[in-house]
Amino acid sequence: MGYVNGNIYVITTIAVIGGALFGFDIASMSAILGTQQYKCFFNQGGLDDKGQCAGPSSSTQGGISASMPGGSFVGALASGIITDMFGRRRAIQIGSVIWCIGSIITCSSFSIGQLVVGRFINGVSVGICSAQVPVYVAELAQPSKRGTVVGAQQWAITWGILIMFYISYGSSFVDGNTAWRLPWGLQMIPAVLLFFALFFLPESPRWLAKKDRWEECHETLALVHAKGNHNDPFVQTELREIREMCEFERHNQDASYLDLFKPNMINRTHIGMFTQIWSQLTGMNVMMLYVSYIFGMAGLSGNANLVASSIQYVINVFMTIFALVFIDRWGRRVPLLIGSTLMMTFMFANAGILKSYGKPAPPGGVDNVAEESWDMSEAQAAAKGVIACTYLFVASYAPTWGPVSWIYPPELFPLRLRGKAVAVTTASNWIFNFALSYFVPPAFENIKWKVYILFGVFCATMTIHVFFFFPETAGKTLEDVESMFQSDVKPWNTKVQYQHIRKAEQGAVVLGKVDEPATEKTAS
Repeated sequence: MGYVNGNIYVITTIAVIGGALFGFDIASMSAILGTQQYKCFFNQGGLDDKGQCAGPSSSTQGGISASMPGGSFVGALASGIITDMFGRRRAIQIGSVIWCIGSIITCSSFSIGQLVVGRFINGVSVGICSAQVPVYVAELAQPSKRGTVVGAQQWAITWGILIMFYISYGSSFVDGNTAWRLPWGLQMIPAVLLFFALFFLPESPRWLAKKDRWEECHETLALVHAKGNHNDPFVQTELREIREMCEFERHNQDASYLDLFKPNMINRTHIGMFTQIWSQLTGMNVMMLYVSYIFGMAGLSGNANLVASSIQYVINVFMTIFALVFIDRWGRRVPLLIGSTLMMTFMFANAGILKSYGKPAPPGGVDNVAEESWDMSEAQAAAKGVIACTYLFVASYAPTWGPVSWIYPPELFPLRLRGKAVAVTTASNWIFNFALSYFVPPAFENIKWKVYILFGVFCATMTIHVFFFFPETAGKTLEDVESMFQSDVKPWNTKVQYQHIRKAEQGAVVLGKVDEPATEKTAS
């Protein structure tokens, strides 16, 4: 079979390149759409009042921007079938090939229609990878490291945003169409590396078990968890639990998407979907995409605005590190509750400042927001307060909802449904991303500062929702999580079991004994 790397951190570093592809897309479009090279090539509005190309109309640009999350919605749903058929690793490889096809079409675009098609195809790739990378690393990782390695997907996204932002900005100084073709062409390189590197990584042991490839399953568990020791106690215990779960699930019919909405699974499906939906409705996209407008209100322009904008990307990368280091000790519930509470506070603070010092948007709305939407020329202190709240908001999101929204869904579902379930939950993320791409620009024009009130209310609602419905999954094997959901334990009574699972991995205690009341496994 050739060389296969069993180090979970190496496996994760390679796999989460699939997550970085999403970050590349966000940053490249954000940086490119404001350049004159892009606006003149895809110009629809003639010249503006400054004698420069107006670029695509606002509705057309909305369609260009939304084509990527639209494709991601399709790709995420399709990934459930692809991953069950070909495996987690092959699904990610298929996504990387699709990304290269989309990037070729995008960087060679000669019309808006071709650009939309290329970005839609890129979106299909992002949908597949964003759904299946968390499943892949979650099924390979030791329970005590699962949060760290799955959360690395979010960290890869933040790095993708940061790196591509500066590449796209540097390319903007190149004359002609190369200014936007170059970054959209360069983004193929990571996908090519991802495709070939995956040949040297193992397949998910749980997918192998599902296909009755038990020898390979045992080999992979030993390789990843015990440096090849097939007789390691933890490996033996986990192999037994996987075998028991597979035997139990074999008595059920083949999984279908409809199974996710049956009475015995609907609660988990709703939790997984809302984890992804709420992550969009935190308002992070508002802060990330429109922060340059807010900085324009504070009197920043040109390179000063670039530096201020890039600071939030650096904050996003840096603060996510805390989640990678501590998320398995913190658990899932506490970061979600603290994160939404802090984000609510900063959203309401921004709304209050903008209400007190703002003025109505002029004709042209968002297109002129940086110069005229809210006149803060006489309220520099207030404008700096908005900038500070924006940075604090990003710092609150980065170690909480950002990574946990990817970590949590794969942990909720039984093996036979996991691939399709995460496909559906990730599709929920993308359909709301798609909707917000259209909603936010007219919202800024029509309801102005109330946009922040709206997202603040969403943050307050998700805090209540998480407290009453989201159980703790940290410190448990995926099979223990299944037992927990079949018990009567209340979500607010579930606990992180990090120390217990660490001792189990070291052979000091026996797996399978969790805080929650144990129950007989019933059909799922």
